[in-house]
Amino acid sequence: MRAAVRRLRKQLGRRGALLSLKGSMAVLYGYGQTVQPTGSARGLTLLLKAASLEFWGWAWVTAGLIAFVCAWLPQRRDWPGFLAIWLIATPWAMAYLVSWWPLCEFSQGWVVAMIFGAFGAVCLVAIGWDEPPARQEPPSET
Repeated sequence: MRAAVRRLRKQLGRRGALLSLKGSMAVLYGYGQTVQPTGSARGLTLLLKAASLEFWGWAWVTAGLIAFVCAWLPQRRDWPGFLAIWLIATPWAMAYLVSWWPLCEFSQGWVVAMIFGAFGAVCLVAIGWDEPPARQEPPSET
């Protein structure tokens, strides 16, 4: 069992692990928005003018699924997963930021904007990371 877990962890790598986590979070957040919306609609005024919250929820689910699938692709072919998470988090960050200033509709909008902005920005940082080289086992002396 341990060997199988090690093989899966090696295949997934650090980039894949990050994409799996981000993808899972996005899927769950999107599902939550479609089933029982959370958060303040005041901060989402601009997004809700463009599309319904159900649409945005499914967009989060789609981005999360893309990230989760891309987690299992080889390094440098996994970039669509990082991009998908960034692309869904950015409009939310911007909508909350604009709701704070200049619209002055949601006084805590800047806080939520920073959270969604950081959620997406991590992917922009990680997309340029290389997997660490495989550890070389010292030759056994027999």
